[in-house]
Amino acid sequence: MTRWRYAAATDTGLVRQNNQDAIYVDDRLAIVADGMGGHAAGDVAATMTIEAVRAEFGARANVEGLFRAIERANHDVLADASTNPEHFGMGTTVIAIGLTEDVQGVVSPTLVHVGDSRAYQLRDGALRRLSDDHSVAEEWVRMGRLTPDEAAVHPRRHQLTRGVGVESTIAVDVMSLEALPGDRVLLCSDGLSNELDDDTLARLASAPRGLDEAVESLVAAARAAGGRDNISAVLVEFDEVNVATVPVKRTISSSPAPVTAPTTRPSVRRRARVTWRVWAAALVFVGVGLGFVAIVHWYAYSTYYLANDAGTIAVYQGQPSGVLWYHPKFLLDTNFPTSQLTSADAASLRAMTTEPSVAVALNVAATWHQRWVSGHPHSTTTSTSTTSTIAKG
Repeated sequence: MTRWRYAAATDTGLVRQNNQDAIYVDDRLAIVADGMGGHAAGDVAATMTIEAVRAEFGARANVEGLFRAIERANHDVLADASTNPEHFGMGTTVIAIGLTEDVQGVVSPTLVHVGDSRAYQLRDGALRRLSDDHSVAEEWVRMGRLTPDEAAVHPRRHQLTRGVGVESTIAVDVMSLEALPGDRVLLCSDGLSNELDDDTLARLASAPRGLDEAVESLVAAARAAGGRDNISAVLVEFDEVNVATVPVKRTISSSPAPVTAPTTRPSVRRRARVTWRVWAAALVFVGVGLGFVAIVHWYAYSTYYLANDAGTIAVYQGQPSGVLWYHPKFLLDTNFPTSQLTSADAASLRAMTTEPSVAVALNVAATWHQRWVSGHPHSTTTSTSTTSTIAKG
């Protein structure tokens, strides 16, 4: 049997006008969702995600059900944004722990995660981070391009590479937790983890502080440290806990598996020997050709970039100069005028630097525009909810 006790708290912080975080916790499920999108309804995306995860996991309380819950949330947020243009660009992070039952009837904790909200495990006053941020800066750390200290202050640390409501397919980190009675797990939005260092998190979230006192202290400390974002914390403490019969630790994607053509067993009849060799050579030739075309197509449209579209910053898919017969494709206008850019950002726009996803490209455009607005506080801008909505942090 696995049982936990819990407490939770959320706060708007000192800078934001509204709270785009959403939290939920009961005796079987704990969730934190950090909406992104500002006036494009980040709070709507976070709330919809909480509701979708609760409903789906309530119907199927196993690891598969927990992953499908995130997949359903992604579908629901995208569907709402397509139906309501004012919600275009909304999205959210999500991190959750569910007490899942396996085929042996063992109930154990499973963590699922998309975005840069975090999970920490606390044992005997020591803190261990369980989740990896799905942000540009953190991806670069894992690639060796940045150190963790550099990533902590990098301007792209808040630009997400994954999020609920960003793309039609979603990749979810899924991990079985190994815990002991008395262990605590903290789920939080980046409004908490960005303001407090690990030592402070460990001190405030650990016993002997009670759970309610701990979450209140964490939120108060984040406000005192600046409160520059919405702040959310969910804290659970295990009274009893099992380990999964078959632990899971992998990324599960809703992307369809690639389709491969079935191979045909060649004839073994003696009189067909020459014909078989000819057909085999032809199949190899065709396979190589199709493989080449597939690789070129993937490379040609694997990136996105920003460019000037008649005075407006626009998002294009593809390589800026094209690849063979594949030319860049126009996706959307951001409604940010190219005239409202700093000289450095205007140069970056002309350079047409590629980005890994639409979400990252839109975040770059929003960052450029915000930088210009900061330098022209009394100017009237013409931006709309089309772009700045996925700028996070």
